[in-house]
Amino acid sequence: MRILSPLEARVLGVLIEKQHTVPDTYPLSLNALTMGCNQKTARSPVMEASEGDVLTAVDSLKASSLVFEGSGSRVVRYEHNLGRVLAVPGQSVALLAVLMLRGPQTAAELRLNCERLHRFADISSVEGFLDEMAGKSPALVIKLPRAPGAREARWAHQLCGEIDLSALPVGTAADLPAARTADVTQGEIAALKAEQQRLRDEVAQLREFVQRLARELGVSES
Repeated sequence: MRILSPLEARVLGVLIEKQHTVPDTYPLSLNALTMGCNQKTARSPVMEASEGDVLTAVDSLKASSLVFEGSGSRVVRYEHNLGRVLAVPGQSVALLAVLMLRGPQTAAELRLNCERLHRFADISSVEGFLDEMAGKSPALVIKLPRAPGAREARWAHQLCGEIDLSALPVGTAADLPAARTADVTQGEIAALKAEQQRLRDEVAQLREFVQRLARELGVSES
């Protein structure tokens, strides 16, 4: 499949999303599709595309059989055909849609944000479909380097072209040797252990003070 423009990816993402969230109005009219592309919530980045821009993107997608015109309505309506073109199951289509609409996310975030498109049993099932798409040639998704301090790595789609990992902002795990990342983790553990020991010493001092005070007052500690 050819490389998509950001607006073409947004159009596909909206069509997939609305197919599941508002099935009564799917396929979508140009007006509804444009509103979905420019939606302020659950979109990253937020766009301000005109109907003309969206129509141009739709026409280009139609030429690649990624979008079809629906029939049976006086108003022209559009539906996606992504799953068939990429030869991937509905679960993968749902994941790609959320990545196209919201940008890079962790497997846990994808499972949550895909809830209305497909309900995954657990995070491992999400990762299974992501790994399958990452193994295609060319890869449909890629696992980004984990940033220092982040618990999980994020995933991104590559329908708009391969992501240049060397161009990622300075400070990602790609810019740090493995040993440095490990040191950060060990440092955090050491700090927690030191804090734990400090609290233990403080409790011991308080206990000793209470015992001494009890002896001076001649009262029972209990």
